[in-house]
Amino acid sequence: MHFTDDDTLLFIGDSITDAGRDRADPASLGGGYVHEIARTLRERARHGPGPRVVNRGINGNRVYDLESRWSTDVLDHGPTVVTVKIGINDTWRRYDRDLPSPIHEFEACLDRLLAATAHKSSARLVVITPFLLPVGPEQERWFEDLSPRTDAVLRAAERNAARVVRADLLLPRAARERESAELAPDGVHPSPLGHRLIADAWLAEVAPAAHDARR
Repeated sequence: MHFTDDDTLLFIGDSITDAGRDRADPASLGGGYVHEIARTLRERARHGPGPRVVNRGINGNRVYDLESRWSTDVLDHGPTVVTVKIGINDTWRRYDRDLPSPIHEFEACLDRLLAATAHKSSARLVVITPFLLPVGPEQERWFEDLSPRTDAVLRAAERNAARVVRADLLLPRAARERESAELAPDGVHPSPLGHRLIADAWLAEVAPAAHDARR
């Protein structure tokens, strides 16, 4: 995709997208992959500031939380590109709070959000898959829930013609060359390096010209 100063790139999801943003400041992007993407696009803008970037990630959100705020936090901004990163909390809450998120309900909810965005706007859609880098044996069993959930994300993305950033493949691949804790100290939340890898993967999939220009 080619972006101009008139584009609005909106990112929504959980703490991985939130990345400590100041919610009192609408322009705050946090310190994660959204910030890295915005910085790269600003650096590569030939004229002007580059596209407007909006971060609407909220720590702890599951897919149902996104649905409750989709109109105000997504559609009301008139975005030209919407990126969704969700799913790990839908798995995590099953194990730490016994709060299940059945796969079929999760998939139906995500599908509604993507379909509604396509129906009510001209925004292009991007989905980042959930990922896990287990740092302890207790997290290994999460894959029984997360793997089918990731498949559900992929199906919803395909039905709605969304581009996909495969964080579920990217981070484990990177972990073959370094300790998982270097990429996500608790197995879930990326380190600065982990965030940069996600940002680079997004740029390669969505804005390859800007990505290639960094090299």
